[in-house]
Amino acid sequence: MNKVLNILKRKKAILSGHFLLSSGLHSPNYVQCALALSDTKLAAKLGKALAAKWRGEKPQMIISPAMGGIIIGHEVASAMNLPFFFTERENGEMTLRRGFKLKKRIKVVIVEDVFTTGKSTIETAKVIEQRGGKILGALSIINRMGDRDLPFKNFSLVKVDIKTYEPKKCPLCKKKLPLIKPGSREIKKKN
Repeated sequence: MNKVLNILKRKKAILSGHFLLSSGLHSPNYVQCALALSDTKLAAKLGKALAAKWRGEKPQMIISPAMGGIIIGHEVASAMNLPFFFTERENGEMTLRRGFKLKKRIKVVIVEDVFTTGKSTIETAKVIEQRGGKILGALSIINRMGDRDLPFKNFSLVKVDIKTYEPKKCPLCKKKLPLIKPGSREIKKKN
């Protein structure tokens, strides 16, 4: 586990600073696995390591939510010699597009780069179940969910505890550190 964490830090996949998360919260750290997965040899190694982490019934397919899960999902599918699909948002809703069709009762493992809130994973599970698929569980490189958990079996290569703050209580704001907005999702508006 420490070896994977050190590799991710070396590849600048775990960043330090003052970040605005898609949840609207602030954090001194941000996880950006795309930087590590741009190294194709490392992506293949992480895919094999995640495939080896799976404990449970053998899946028939791997599905990942776009964007962050696509590369690692493909690598896990390759390591397990399984077909691979991905979900993506259309008009704000997670869906299958591009001609992807699921067979009824197909056994699926969802693969993500990072479990943060679990939102994308749960939305992907809903898409699979609506089309008659069976969720066996999920895999991720990093789990930063803290005390939260997914409603199905899940395994990760690394579990990290990353602090988050409400904007009004953020010590980084009080230090007037510049706020960086990374990520691929729109920021949630807080009322």
